[in-house]
Amino acid sequence: MTTFTTHTPESAPEASKPLIAKSMAANGRLPGLHAVLSQAPEVFEAYQDLHKHFMNSSLDKDELTVVWQSINVENSCHYCVPAHTGIAKMMKVDDVITEALRNETPLPNARLEALRTFTLQLVRDRGFVSDENVQVFLDAGFTKRNILEVILGYSQKIISNYTNHLAQTPVDQVFEKFAWKKV
Repeated sequence: MTTFTTHTPESAPEASKPLIAKSMAANGRLPGLHAVLSQAPEVFEAYQDLHKHFMNSSLDKDELTVVWQSINVENSCHYCVPAHTGIAKMMKVDDVITEALRNETPLPNARLEALRTFTLQLVRDRGFVSDENVQVFLDAGFTKRNILEVILGYSQKIISNYTNHLAQTPVDQVFEKFAWKKV
């Protein structure tokens, strides 16, 4: 097994120190994922930038959560599912949505289900979503802009999910109560 360093503000590469300070200011602590990502400042910065841009997309809090958690669950990310459960609670996303995503059960409305379905088609088919499936997504009230925003969210999740798989990042204590395993 390859061991990744979980950096502290003191041990991190010099180029990561401002990114760690930004993370700590935003989170009140240094999330484990960020401590691992700090080993590669460019990747850490890209992750932070992708997160900022995805949060500023036209998707609302429920839709952001659907994209993140659909990908987290599909990729069996032991770290991101609990983390995004806690984040969803902070964003005041209805627990019904969060639990449906965690348990892969139906979402409370057809629009969100269409978003989950499209997101999973994008992931599973590596972007080769059929015209018919794209049209179903658009018919659910989404736009071509939203298609690109789902790709943006997926880009962020590739960095976090794959890093957590390889580094076996421990779940942050604050999110341990939301521990999750794919059934």
